[in-house]
This record gives sequence, structure tokens and C-alpha cells, in this order.
Amino acid sequence: MSHVFARHSTAKVRRASIGKGAYIYDADGKEYFDGSGGAAVSCLGHGDPDVIAAIQEQVAQLAYAHTSFFTSDPAEELADRLIAKAPGDLEKVYFVSGGSEAVEAALKLARQYFVEIGQPGRRHFIARRQSYHGNTLGALATGGNVWRKQAFAPIMVETSLISPCYAYRGQQDGESAFDYGQRVANELEAELLRLGPDTVIGFVAEPVVGATLGAVPPVEGYFKRVREICDQYGILLILDEVMCGMGRTGSFFAHEQEGITADIVTIAKGLGAGYQPIGAMICTSKIHQAIADGTGFFQHGHTYIGHPTACAAGNAVVKKLTGGLVDQCAAMGVKLQDALQAEFGQHPNIGDIRGRGLFLGLEIVADRGSKAPFAPSDGVNKKIKQTAMSNGLACYPMGGTVDGQNGDHVLLAPPFIMEDNHVDEIVGKLKKTFDEVL
Repeated sequence: MSHVFARHSTAKVRRASIGKGAYIYDADGKEYFDGSGGAAVSCLGHGDPDVIAAIQEQVAQLAYAHTSFFTSDPAEELADRLIAKAPGDLEKVYFVSGGSEAVEAALKLARQYFVEIGQPGRRHFIARRQSYHGNTLGALATGGNVWRKQAFAPIMVETSLISPCYAYRGQQDGESAFDYGQRVANELEAELLRLGPDTVIGFVAEPVVGATLGAVPPVEGYFKRVREICDQYGILLILDEVMCGMGRTGSFFAHEQEGITADIVTIAKGLGAGYQPIGAMICTSKIHQAIADGTGFFQHGHTYIGHPTACAAGNAVVKKLTGGLVDQCAAMGVKLQDALQAEFGQHPNIGDIRGRGLFLGLEIVADRGSKAPFAPSDGVNKKIKQTAMSNGLACYPMGGTVDGQNGDHVLLAPPFIMEDNHVDEIVGKLKKTFDEVL
């Protein structure tokens, strides 16, 4: 009997034993192509010698030092690397241990910022339905993932939710993609006016929506209109790049492709590539200066923030990403998306193929013409996951795509080091899986 508190108490999960490149091997020696990088984490694959060496060297020199007493070379160097690549006025980096912590830090900083500048009446956040921002109570409250929130709703801070930018489901007949984007972006202004603009702290959104919707990118112009609204009413734009950032969509920061800047950005997953638990919250100089000029103290903190060993791993990862792997991700993403379109573009049960870079989603439907989803009781996403694993492919199927209850999709987020033959392997194993399940 295992004494590990598992995610699913009745599910039988395989025991991972070895990771090599783009593959994971279980205790029986079975090989799995890591087609989702876990949860879009393992961007460098497994067993990278440079990252391992950086971790070993740092552990031998200084494994840990509490940030109330010390900073460290790895933290300072990693912050410099991130800011050198950051768009706009992003200037300060707050290191944490993962994505949920990064979002929690962002929410608390945003609130404290307005308190420091004399606007304590600002208390509301606006986010989007069918989003996900983490599993702490604050991050979970801000997200729009229905089934994750349901049991905890009575103890959560209330958040306003507007429509996602989800053209496959939301764009109306005769409506251009641009006009659709403007329409759903303008819901932000309507909600601001309903709440009272001077009561709102900020708008929280994923530039490319991750696991809840399955790699849904915005239409052109959507985030530019969002940025205009935030500026007009003086609220903060908080972009959650925990899953879609760090090169995953083909640019180092996902929101670069929207031609906008953010006030606060959260990152994690690909920042450590799975080698160490690390995330970060990045804010503008304006926000940081408000804290410095006010109380001078961010009322937040965790034991492992700025962890030297985690930051040393992050340094090694970011060196690789900025040394050509982000460009490789963009190029391989085009090849993989083209191959998915060629194989499944007319599949009767694949309604949409979308995404950017190596962050791609396939929406599963019962009927391609009507876009009708399978019944939740069919358990399609669960069957796809189990069958794909049997076929040697680890991917990320999810349910509730349409409205939190109905709909299924498969998320793909393979490592940036993948090669052309891996494109064929992913498509081939997906085809076998779809044939068996659908």
C-alpha cells in the first residue's frame, strides 16, 4: 500500500523511473513520448546535462539562504536575464516556487499597490470564464474553471467573470474575427462600469488559455482593446503566463505577440523546465516604486522564495531558451500544427485545431458540423488519456471545455528539443488513440 496522498485515490498511475530527452520510462521499462511536458513544464526534455550540472554546483556551494537575510548570485542573475527579455516597463522579479504562488503574489501586490497610493476602495478583480490561474484560494477564486472551484466557492473571494476570447465557440455568423474580439473585450468595460471603476483592482487573463480551454489564442486586436480599457479606467493588466510563457508559444513572453505591455506578469512551469520548482511574479517599476515610497515592505512571503538552487536551475534553463530554443519551438510548432491539420483537419470528431508554437489543442466533438460535444457521462477525455498512455503517448486531455461541464479537448505541449520524427510519432499515436476511442 502506498502512503502517498495521490491526486486520484482510485486511479492506478504508472511509476516513472527514468527520463531521457523527450521520453519517460516507467518502472517496467515502457517508453512514453512526453507529448505534454507533464503540464507544459518539461520544455527542455529530461536529463539535460547543463541544467543538472548547474544544480549540482549550486547545491555544493549554497543550497539555501532565507531572503529576509540574504540575496544570492543565482537570484540576481536570473532576475537580470528575465528583465533583459521582458517587454515594456517590467523591472522587478519576485521569485516563488510555482505558478499558483506567483498568481497569489500578483493579486496581493496589485491590492497593496492601490492601498499604498491612497485608493483602498479598490477591491474587485475581473477575470474570464473558462480560465485557470492556480489552486490557492486566491488564485482559484480568480479563475473561471467551474469544476475546480465548486466545492470551495463558499470560502472564496468573489471575482467577476466575463467571456473568454474563444472564437471557435463564440464568434457569430457574419461576424469578423476582429469584431468578435472587440465585442468580448468590451465586456470588460461593461463590467467595470457595473462594479464602479474606482472599485476595481485589475483584469487577470492568460494570453493563450491553457488547460481549461486547450491552447486557445486570442484573435487579433483583442488584447490591444483590453489594454486600452485598463488604461482608461486606471486598473492593472495582470497576465498569467504560467503555462503559455517562457517560449512555449514561440516568443519568450507570450504577450509579446499581442503588441501590448502588462503591469504584472506571472511565470513558472517552463522557467524551471521541471528540474526545480520555481515561478516568478514580475511587475513594473511604477508598481514597485509605490511600495518603496510607501511602507517599503511587500506584505507577503514564503520560506522558499528566491531559492538559490531553484534560481541556478532557472538560469541554466533561460540560457538555453534564449540561445535558440524559443526559435526552435516556433518552427517545430508550425510543423506539428501542419501535421495535425493534415491528419485531423477533416476528422468527424475533431472540431478545432488551434494554438501557437508548441502549445496546441484539439477540440473533440460528437459532430463536426454542429460542434455538439460528447456527453460528459461518456468520459471521452479520460478514455483518450488512458488509451494514449497505453499507446506510449503522454498528452493532456481535459473535460468541461465548452462551459465547465460539457466538451473535451487534448492539449499538446511537447519539449522544444523535439525533432521531425517526433512530429510523426505524436500524430501517429494520436491517430491510433482516436481510432480506438472515437
